[in-house]
Amino acid sequence: MTARRFVIATRGSQLALWQAHHVKERLEAVRPGCEVELAIIKTSGDLIQDIPLAKVGGKGLFVKEIEHALLARTADLAVHSMKDLPPELAAGLKIAGVSSREVPWDALCMRGPGDIDSLPNGAVVGTSSMRRQCQLLAHRPDLQIKMLRGNVPTRIAKLEAGEFDAVVLAAAGLVRLGMVDKITQLLPMNISIPAVAQGVLAIEVRADDRDVEAAAYEAINDAMTAPCVIAERAFLSKMGGSCTTPLAAHAAFDHDTDELVLAGMCGMPDGSKILRGEVAGWPDDSIMMGEQLADDLLAQGAGEILAATK
Repeated sequence: MTARRFVIATRGSQLALWQAHHVKERLEAVRPGCEVELAIIKTSGDLIQDIPLAKVGGKGLFVKEIEHALLARTADLAVHSMKDLPPELAAGLKIAGVSSREVPWDALCMRGPGDIDSLPNGAVVGTSSMRRQCQLLAHRPDLQIKMLRGNVPTRIAKLEAGEFDAVVLAAAGLVRLGMVDKITQLLPMNISIPAVAQGVLAIEVRADDRDVEAAAYEAINDAMTAPCVIAERAFLSKMGGSCTTPLAAHAAFDHDTDELVLAGMCGMPDGSKILRGEVAGWPDDSIMMGEQLADDLLAQGAGEILAATK
C-alpha cells in the first residue's frame, strides 16, 4: 500500500516554519510511513510591511493565499497561528484540530530590566495591534505607540537597534523560537487581555477531505483547549470584530469548579474607553458563553465603539 503524502501550506517566516515542522512531526508520529512536505506561500500580509494591517484588510491577509492553495488542492492542510484566522473561514474549508495553548500572554520586551510601569514618560512602544495599543494606552496614556511590523526576529532587532523603548509581542512566538530571554514582563490580564486564540495553532483542511481531517485531529487536537477557543471565537464572531476594532477574549478553566471562565474587552483605539466583561459556564456551552459575553459588552455600549472604529 502506498504511503499517504501530505502537503502542508505555510508562510515562510521562522515562526511559521517552526509551527509547520511541529505539525509535520506530529503527523509522522500518528501516521507512520507517511510523506510530509512543506509548501511555502507568500501571503499579502507578508508582502505589505509598511502599512498598518487595519488599513489593508486585517489579519485575513495572512491566510488568503494559503486558503487558495487548499481549495486548489495544491496543499492538503494549512498550519496557522489561530489568532490570525478570521471568524469565518473560506467556503469549503474547516478547522480540523487545535493545539494545546502555549503561554497566552502578551510579552513586553525592553533592552534592560523593568516593566510597563518603569518605562519613562512618553516612551516609544512598538506594536502593530490595535488591541494592544488600546490596552497599553488605557494603562499608560503617556506612551507613544509606533507601528511595528515584520517577523519576530525583525521586531526584536528593531528594539535592540534603538528604534523603540519597548515592543509588545505574543509570548508564545518568543517561546517557540527559543527567545524567552527577550521577555521582560508577561503582561497580566488586568493590563492586556490576549487576542482571541493567542498561543494556539490551528490546522485548516478542506471540508470534504475526511482522511486529512482525521489525521490532523489525531496529530494535534487538544480537548482542553478546543472549548476555550470555540468560546473566544464565538465572542469575536458575535461582535463582528476585525483588525480595526480593539477586541480581546481569553478563556481558561477554573480548576476549583471545572467551569470555563471567559473574559473579554472592547475599547477605543486611543484607550479612552474600555469595556470589560466575564462569564462562566460549562465547556459544552462554549458557543453560548461567547455570544453571552458579546451581548454583555454590547449592552454596555460596545456597539458605539464598533461603529466608530469601522
